[in-house]
Amino acid sequence: MQAMDKDQVIARIAEHYESIIRLLGDDPSRHGLEKTPVRAAKALYYATQGYRENADDIMKSAIFEYAGSQMVIVKDIEFYSFCEHHILPFFGRVSVGYIPDGEMIGLSKLARVVNVYARRLQVQERLTAEICACISRSLHTKGVIVACNAQHLCMKMRGVEKQDSSTTTIEYNGLFSAPDMRAEFFSLIRDIN
Repeated sequence: MQAMDKDQVIARIAEHYESIIRLLGDDPSRHGLEKTPVRAAKALYYATQGYRENADDIMKSAIFEYAGSQMVIVKDIEFYSFCEHHILPFFGRVSVGYIPDGEMIGLSKLARVVNVYARRLQVQERLTAEICACISRSLHTKGVIVACNAQHLCMKMRGVEKQDSSTTTIEYNGLFSAPDMRAEFFSLIRDIN
């Protein structure tokens, strides 16, 4: 099968949205919906751009020698994703910490890596693990920790419909395997404004 370009992919997705609208019982040609299939296709293509990006390449583009901080933290990186089970949004914030081992990363690259993995059909547990693994793979560290807190529309607008629920996932390695190092990280992300 020949690879399709962006416009071809969006056109195919739009055809499917048009069919879905019909299956739901509405007329995709009625006023208000006539452009919805294309708009929805463009939105979905953008929201899943992580499939077309490489997190390892992003990380490798901004690694510098460094012999400084005991811990580097970037907290509250917002993200938006789609639950792979219901294709409904989940969203929240990720905080990343690492202990440098002769290298540091340009800080914006950590946020970009979060986006790469969030902008795919995803589950929060895997999202957290993939971010941690990518940083560990790409950067010399003594340890990496990633904490993710999110709200899931699949729990808020369907199923159990629990509006105030949120989910926290944590992944770590290296020196963060020690409880006191995790405690320091969580204390710092709580106390830093």
